[in-house]
Amino acid sequence: MKRLFLILFCGLISLTAAACIPLEPLTPLPTDTLPPSTQTPTATIVWFPPTPTITPLPTSTILAPTTQATQASRGELLFEDQFSEAKRWTTGRTGSGTITLENNELTLAVSRPGGYLSSLRSGTKLSDYYAEITASPTLCRGSDEYGLLLRTSSSGNFYRYSLTCDGQVRLDKLYQGKASSPQGLTLSGQVPRGSPSRSKLGIRTSGKDLNFYINDEFQFSVSDPSLISGGLGVFVRSNGDNPVTVNFSDLKVYQPGK
Repeated sequence: MKRLFLILFCGLISLTAAACIPLEPLTPLPTDTLPPSTQTPTATIVWFPPTPTITPLPTSTILAPTTQATQASRGELLFEDQFSEAKRWTTGRTGSGTITLENNELTLAVSRPGGYLSSLRSGTKLSDYYAEITASPTLCRGSDEYGLLLRTSSSGNFYRYSLTCDGQVRLDKLYQGKASSPQGLTLSGQVPRGSPSRSKLGIRTSGKDLNFYINDEFQFSVSDPSLISGGLGVFVRSNGDNPVTVNFSDLKVYQPGK
């Protein structure tokens, strides 16, 4: 009995001693340390970078009419064209229609919707002058256009003086591949509506100053230094699904009046 008691007492002492032994702290596992980055930071993406400053083309100015500008004055006759020589004008057939010269008229007939035809007078280069031509639409309606090309050049630069079949007038320009309208569409009591009709278009040029007339009535003036000389021509454009036909006749070119 004493022996059993002694064994139990020794076991209890052993357990108590074990509980009093301090535990060693746990050593943390080594962690991965990233080395300092040697790469250059990614640049911020600029989605809309600034563009170079564009040098504007010479601009045109619509002038207030003066007494001299409003007068369709003519000087000495330089030449006239009664459209009797086919070699003087561009003629033929294109995908847009036909250009013919007969009976003292140059006829531009556009047969394709949205089609455009033009004819230039060969061997003509002018700077300062007064020119007039008669335009007679026989098929024309709505916003269809016809009129004069002036100061044309081999590089494709020109002014386009337009009348529309709904009674408006305008001036467009093509210069160095850029199109603009120095004079936008403007209603005019001198522009006949529809067809058949007949009008006399007049242009007076003096350097950069351009004055425009219909039936000797002043329409508007533009000052533009882009084109100061060039050839003459006519054009017709369909702005709808209908064909357009215009006859041009009686071209006269004078010295500009004073």
